[in-house]
Amino acid sequence: MTDASAVAAPSDGGRMVFVDALRVVVIVMVVAHHASQPYGPTGGEWPITDASNSEWLAPFYIVNAAFGMGLLFLLAGYFVPKSYDRSGAGRFLSSRWIRIGVPLAIFVLLVNVPVAYLLESPRLPFGEFVRSLYDSGLQNAYVHLWFLGHLLLYSAAYVGWRLIADRRIGRPRRSWPVPNHRAIVVFVVVLALVTWVVRWWYPIDVWVPLFFVVAAEPAHLPQYVFLFALGVIAYRGDWLRTLSTKTGMIWLAIGFGAAASIYVVRLGASDRWGDIYAGGAFGWQSLLASSWEALVCVGMCLGLIVVFRQVFHRTNRLLVAMAAASYAAYILHLMIVVGLQAGMEGLELPALAKFGSVFAFGVLIAFGIGHLSRRVPGVRTVLGTAPSKPTSSAESDTVKP
Repeated sequence: MTDASAVAAPSDGGRMVFVDALRVVVIVMVVAHHASQPYGPTGGEWPITDASNSEWLAPFYIVNAAFGMGLLFLLAGYFVPKSYDRSGAGRFLSSRWIRIGVPLAIFVLLVNVPVAYLLESPRLPFGEFVRSLYDSGLQNAYVHLWFLGHLLLYSAAYVGWRLIADRRIGRPRRSWPVPNHRAIVVFVVVLALVTWVVRWWYPIDVWVPLFFVVAAEPAHLPQYVFLFALGVIAYRGDWLRTLSTKTGMIWLAIGFGAAASIYVVRLGASDRWGDIYAGGAFGWQSLLASSWEALVCVGMCLGLIVVFRQVFHRTNRLLVAMAAASYAAYILHLMIVVGLQAGMEGLELPALAKFGSVFAFGVLIAFGIGHLSRRVPGVRTVLGTAPSKPTSSAESDTVKP
């Protein structure tokens, strides 16, 4: 099942430095995705509208959504088994709640919901407003923090599986071999088909209240669940360190080629894009979209892991600071980005210039506040920036080291 030329991961004091770097880059991509929303044909809803608009951002949304969050779930899942093995079910769930659940509850209940209610026009009675949140899939309640809600659910599901598996066969210690090309192709096909079937009923940008408590977009849910589960499996085989460079580079080329083709077709034949790409329904256009996205997802995830493993051998003060602030940056960036977009709404600038400005200042401010929050007791606990004891790896089930 494995191919030759597997390499050991570069590390610094036993820490997987490339994981820190990769996580920071993915968070920066998330900021970029949200910074670009008013300036291109996103297709979804956004609180800020702007007269400046560019078609160049259309394929950016598709490619970014095809693998960015999936890669975060893969990295999150990878470190869950070790955390559970070290802590046990009770302490594991307790730590997940403190690290994920408390910030999620604070921001959803004390920030997102009140802001959504104040921005409601016309203002509904509070009971009707709460029902309207369910009707819209709780998206306005969670906003971008749905990711944290999903991590809590997936972590709880993992605990349930471990309790059953450990009781039946003892503590599971099976080592999963690094997949070869055939296994990767099978994964791509299964992911594409399951995504396609789900989109028969739930097209892209349709949100539902998953289990009545968490906002979810079913169109991308197979990717998130599969990648989280793949991360859990990958841990037992130490895939992040043993996936061969050759395999990773081949799949990077495949993922990059699929992403580039989306750019070429979307920009070169924009008038026919709707005839060949569909975010839902039964037709071949939807199957093509699901297959396209699956190739981008798997190719970019495997390829970037290998590239970052080869490049980032040693850590440095900037990377340490950004990695420590990445969780806070993820939580805070949306409010910062929307504020910047509102401030630039009246400026007569090209769409890409506005996007670049919001993106650059959004990253600087979000990570800067995250870094400074480490000095404020209470705030640093909520934002996950409290100093922690050194660990042997980036052991976290969130975007925080």
